[in-house]
Amino acid sequence: MAGVGDEIKQRLQRWTLELGGPGMRERLEKLTPPRNEYGVDPYGFDVDFLQAATAPLLWLYRKYFRVEPHGLERVPNEGRVLLVANHSGQLPFDAAMVEVACLADKDPPRAVRALVDRWVPTLPFVSTFFARCGQVVGTPENCRRLLAADEALLVFPEGTRGLNKPFAERYQLKEFGQGFMRLALESEAPIVPVAVVGAEEQAPAFLDLQPLARLFAFPHFPITPTGLPLPLPVRYRIWFGEPMRFTGSPDDEDPVLESKVARVRAAVASLLARGLEERRHLFW
Repeated sequence: MAGVGDEIKQRLQRWTLELGGPGMRERLEKLTPPRNEYGVDPYGFDVDFLQAATAPLLWLYRKYFRVEPHGLERVPNEGRVLLVANHSGQLPFDAAMVEVACLADKDPPRAVRALVDRWVPTLPFVSTFFARCGQVVGTPENCRRLLAADEALLVFPEGTRGLNKPFAERYQLKEFGQGFMRLALESEAPIVPVAVVGAEEQAPAFLDLQPLARLFAFPHFPITPTGLPLPLPVRYRIWFGEPMRFTGSPDDEDPVLESKVARVRAAVASLLARGLEERRHLFW
């Protein structure tokens, strides 16, 4: 069985290189996080696993969603940074496409660690897959350690309120939490606003069955016309804004922090408005 597993892994790695195009191997080789005796970093990130797991995500990126990234050069090449984005689409394909953009189209490439909710590790198989790909439960301590190690973190301050919003509220940003701003002030990390255009239409939700959500211990149980996890082949446009820097104390009162959070939210909203204005069609 181990031999079969190794063969599948090698085929997926070859597929990643094929989809990535010239130079993809060299790009992936630049990702060298510290490893322990088990071949992974302290959070379970495994570069070899990522090279194989990237294949289906890269296929979605290149062939299905046909992602157009704009402003990738605004993501710092090194050093700690918070990418703060809008969230939508019922399932987190938006997070995966932002990460693949930074991996496959940014020069030099950058591994971005998306923060996931605390309930994700309770999911069998999915939790291990996420960890091996570099995703981390978004506890304050995990975030502090990653930023101290000069990592790039992808944050969705809307949380599941944004991810699972109904179709009638598409592109209407929900309230942003303040946690990311406290982290940015504490670590002196810049914030790059990110707008994802397209994910809102990939799985339009018309109903949220909360009784089933409670039964399965999920935050939401959306009903979509396509049925999850199948998304529609919408075209993604991802816009990266200019880095924003903030000064002050992470222990400031909520109203003081809220004014800073509002500036980031406004930057994301502005990018969304630009992306929607320039978009001519959902599918091409």
